[in-house]
Amino acid sequence: MKSDISIIVPIYNAEKYLKRCIDSIINQTKKELEIILINDGSTDNSKKIIKEYKDKRIKYFKNENQGIGKTRNFGIEKATGKYLMFLDSDDFLDKNICKYLYNKCEKDNLDIAICDFYRYLDKDNKEILKQPEFKNSSLKDNPEIISENLAPWAKLYRTDIIKENDIKFVRNLKYEDAPFVIKALDKASLIGKVNKPLYYYVIHNNSETTVRDERVFDIIKIIDIIRKYTQDKEYLKDKIDRLTVRILTNYTIQQRNQKDKKIANKFINQAFKYLKREVPDYQDDKYYEGRGFLRSSIEKSKLLTKIYVFLYKKIK
Repeated sequence: MKSDISIIVPIYNAEKYLKRCIDSIINQTKKELEIILINDGSTDNSKKIIKEYKDKRIKYFKNENQGIGKTRNFGIEKATGKYLMFLDSDDFLDKNICKYLYNKCEKDNLDIAICDFYRYLDKDNKEILKQPEFKNSSLKDNPEIISENLAPWAKLYRTDIIKENDIKFVRNLKYEDAPFVIKALDKASLIGKVNKPLYYYVIHNNSETTVRDERVFDIIKIIDIIRKYTQDKEYLKDKIDRLTVRILTNYTIQQRNQKDKKIANKFINQAFKYLKREVPDYQDDKYYEGRGFLRSSIEKSKLLTKIYVFLYKKIK
């Protein structure tokens, strides 16, 4: 019997958080689930923790380490549910996420349902991140659906949309999420939103969210993939230009957390070069509105960005 939802969980050395993650699936109020746990070559106790669960809905796979993009693609291949959901192994779910998103998709005949989420440091330190509200729509009719959350989680996808359009995660690059999500949104006939925070996105000290390394250059390659995919989609041009400006502005400023000063300098140079080539009028983009004169002045200028980054590193 086909499950209603296949939940795909890539796992790599997640022993510290894995039980909470799996428990949040097991305890869903909606029970018709296929739980796909993929051990991506973990060297810790992740396998032992997984094997403690006897739930018949669990399908366990162990692969050599391939990276999260390949691992998610493997999970999609194995999925048999009507819908797909992605969950990172250090994150966890509200007990009602499957019920609410599934019911929304079924009731409104959606291809994708989106929800709000928590940015979670610990139980006493969490904040709700609300995605813009919108009526059921397609991306062509409402490009604003491409919000700041371009992660694959906090969403439910009709499996046929993903498989029939051969939508896959980029392999061997960091930040592989965004092209997958944009392609899925673009292929969906109807997208809707549940206005509740139902996913817990966990932030760790010294995580990829707060620390940068030499793989930061992958973000430029990822943006290029997105721009090439959308280059003939006029209805997305302004949105993708703004997305380009927002992402590269954020990542240049985040070079304050870069471990290597030379890498930070090189990335800032490449990011501004890319901006000037792809979005020549980027300094006039609406992204900078409301960010304050000083802040936006720094963000728009390669020189001022470098001064800010290196002063920050010295003060820190």
